[in-house]
Amino acid sequence: MIGITAYGGYVPRLRLSRQAAAQANAWYAPQFAGRKGTRAFANWDEDSITLAVAAARDCLGPATSRDRATVRALLLASDTLPFAERLNAGVVAGALALDDGIEALDLGGTQRAALSAFTQAVARVAAGGGDTLVLAADNRRTRAASAQELEYGDAAAALLVGRENVLAEYLGAGTVTADFVDHFRAAGEDVDYHWEERWVRDEGITRLVPRAVNAALAQAGVAASEVDHFIFPTTFAKMDQQLAKACGIRPEAVVANLNDAVGDSGLPHGLLLLAHALETARPGQRIVLAQFGSGAQALVFRVTDAIDTFKPARGVSQWLARGIEEKHYTRFLSFKGQLALERGMRGEADRKTALSTAWRHHQALQGLVAGRCEVTGSVHFPPSRLSYDSKPLQDTQKPHPLADRPARILSWSAEYLSWHPAPPHHYGQIDFEGGGRILMDFTDLEVGEVETGTSMEMVFRIKDVDDRRGFTRYFWKATPVRGATKA
Repeated sequence: MIGITAYGGYVPRLRLSRQAAAQANAWYAPQFAGRKGTRAFANWDEDSITLAVAAARDCLGPATSRDRATVRALLLASDTLPFAERLNAGVVAGALALDDGIEALDLGGTQRAALSAFTQAVARVAAGGGDTLVLAADNRRTRAASAQELEYGDAAAALLVGRENVLAEYLGAGTVTADFVDHFRAAGEDVDYHWEERWVRDEGITRLVPRAVNAALAQAGVAASEVDHFIFPTTFAKMDQQLAKACGIRPEAVVANLNDAVGDSGLPHGLLLLAHALETARPGQRIVLAQFGSGAQALVFRVTDAIDTFKPARGVSQWLARGIEEKHYTRFLSFKGQLALERGMRGEADRKTALSTAWRHHQALQGLVAGRCEVTGSVHFPPSRLSYDSKPLQDTQKPHPLADRPARILSWSAEYLSWHPAPPHHYGQIDFEGGGRILMDFTDLEVGEVETGTSMEMVFRIKDVDDRRGFTRYFWKATPVRGATKA
C-alpha cells in the first residue's frame, strides 16, 4: 500500500477584506462593489519558500515527533518560486533540517503541477526510494482593480507519501495533457494574462476535466457513485457541481472551495482542500481530487483505518481560524510589491549577502541550529568551535536545534526610527527552553500584543531582500503562540 502518511497546510494570517479593496477602486472598477468575504495574502516577509516551509512543518510536526531521516526526497511545486536559478526546494530542505543526501526538485509551469508531483512521489516510493515530501505553494501577484486581485489567495500544502501507516491509500490517476491556454505568464513577467471566462469554462474545464476524472476512476476501480468527497478548485460559480454531475458523482460529495475566506491559491489549492478534507474524513471513504491546467489531472484515494492516528501540528482548520481581516488596501499593495512607499535615508542601506559566509553558517541560519556544549550544557548561537563559560573549551559543541523549542520574550522593543516594511519594527531577546538566547525580529503581531514573558514560536521568513542583485535572504523570526498564557 502506498499513499498519504501525513498531511498539512498553511494559510497566512492576513485576510484582505474584499469590500475594502472594492471600495478603494470603486472610482475605476465599480463592478466589484458587491464582493464579499476575504482573501488570504502573504505578509511582506513571506514568499512561496516560506509558505512551503510552514506547510511542511504542519505536516511533519516538531523535529522531535517524527523521524525526518525517513524523508528521502522533497518535491516543491509552485508557479511563483522566487529564484529562477537556485534550487528553491534546497532552501526548504535546509530550513526543515533534512538530510543533505535527499533528492530535492522544483516543479511548476501549470496549476496541476502539485498533482503531477504527487504521482512522481508515488513512483519514487514504489521504486524503493523512501518517503517523499510533496509541497505546493503560491504567492501570486495581480493587477490592481482586477477580478484576480479579489479571487486569488496565498497558501501552501504538504503531503508525505510513503508505505508505513498510510492514512489515505492512492488508488489511481488520470491525466489529460493539452495546450489549452486559459491564462499564461511569460518569462520575466509578474502578472498572468487571462483569456475570456466563458471560453475557459465551456471549452476547457467542461471538456477536459471529466476525461481525467473518468480515467482516474477507471484505473482505481471506483464507481463515480461511490465517491464521498469530490475536490475541484475553481472560482467559477457552481463549476464543481457541474463537473460532479457530468461525471456521475453525487452533488453532496462536492467539497467547499474556501473561496469566501482564502480565495483560490492556484497551484496548491487542490492539495490544501485535500488536507482540509482529511481532517474529518472517515475510514473507507473515497476521495477524488481534480485540477485544471494545461489539460487536467485527477487522483483517487481511499481513506484507511489509520486516519485517526494522525493529526497535523495545526491543520488547515486552525490556520483558517487564526486569520485577521485587513481593511488597509495600501498595506496589501505594499506587501505585494505593487506600491513603493517612502523609505527615507534609513532604508537606503546596501543589503548585499556574503554568500561564502552564508554557506559556512548555513546549518545555523537555515535550520536555526545552535551548539550545545557537552561539558557545561550551555547553548550557544551561533555555534562555534569555542565555548566560553568558566573557561574556554574547544570542539565541545554538538548540534542543538532550536526551531521547535518553546521560547519566551526576555526583553523587547517596538520602534519607528529605523525603516521597516510593517512598522513598528518589533524585535527582542528570545530565551529558549533548555538554553539559548537570540536577538530576533518578531512578525505576525499587532502593537500591544507582546510583553516580557510572552510565549513565542519560531517561523521561517524573509530576513531582507537585496533589491540591487535580486537575492532574498532567509532566517527565523519569533511570533506569538496564539492562545498561550503569559508568565
